[in-house]
Amino acid sequence: MATNKPLVLVLGATGGTGQSIVNGLLKSGNFRVAALVRSQSVTKAVTEKMRTSGVEIRIGDITEDYEKLKEHLQGVDVLISAVDARIGNQQRDIFRAAKEVGVQRVVPSDWATPGDTRGIRTLTDVKFDIREYVKELGVGYTIIDVGWWMQFFLPLPLRSTGAPEAALSWSRSLYGGGESKNLLTNVHHIGTWVARIIADPRTINKSVIVWEDEVLHKDAQELGARVSGDGDALRAKRVEVSEEEIKKQIADGQVLYDKDPMDFKLSVSLIWFQYMYSMHFLHENTLENAKRLGYLDARELYPDIPAQSLEEYAKEFYGLPEPGLLYVRQ
Repeated sequence: MATNKPLVLVLGATGGTGQSIVNGLLKSGNFRVAALVRSQSVTKAVTEKMRTSGVEIRIGDITEDYEKLKEHLQGVDVLISAVDARIGNQQRDIFRAAKEVGVQRVVPSDWATPGDTRGIRTLTDVKFDIREYVKELGVGYTIIDVGWWMQFFLPLPLRSTGAPEAALSWSRSLYGGGESKNLLTNVHHIGTWVARIIADPRTINKSVIVWEDEVLHKDAQELGARVSGDGDALRAKRVEVSEEEIKKQIADGQVLYDKDPMDFKLSVSLIWFQYMYSMHFLHENTLENAKRLGYLDARELYPDIPAQSLEEYAKEFYGLPEPGLLYVRQ
């Protein structure tokens, strides 16, 4: 019976990663799905779409008082957080409440690239703190990272006019000569992997890396020039970025971020360039590094799940009416 299926509550369900998770859980048919949605998001089209798809909408916020959080968690078997990483520290109370009411497994908001060095990525340092907190609580957990989104690894075509000017430059930049390999996942596929991971006893109290392809940065830039049809004209837009230059961009971004971390326009530069430094100069976003850190490989765990190559995705990307809209915050 459907009521015997585990109930999964998703936080941040209206965001890009959250929507993918909800869709993957629903598609699997193995879970009842609920979403904790803030009152100001109840009327959003994405919320209505979830409701009509069978998702139970619970109205609330992770900043509410502790007793209210316990009410939101009634009957929940698995709690998955996909909240904005900039409010990652606010997950503590709901994880503590989850432990108290008997939630069997929590998945903190990670969903990014692997790494273990503090002081490199501001948002990742917060994630490290939350991981430690969850482990200290003693609640069952699973850490899930997904590498870098394929959506942000290809150069925008010359016809793109819908992206911010900075995004055009960032997407066409070649960092450190393009010699870094990077793990990539199509954001729309994340939920398919999550549905398998949270039902698997092998992943309890473990970290799992989800990835579909591992590609050299310079090869992705060349793929873009070829598949977009822009060829040499797009290559001419390519910008070489050195380690010294990216460190300056990080310093400049920090000044803006410090003005108001919750203002996306002010915070995005620091976040972007810290990730670029980690990926392209420290080479943290590789399968070799993930395994060194003790991650389980999702592709080894679930070899039956199809993994999309970046080349396959590129055909979708350059077939979009305006790929640049992927960079526009909704």
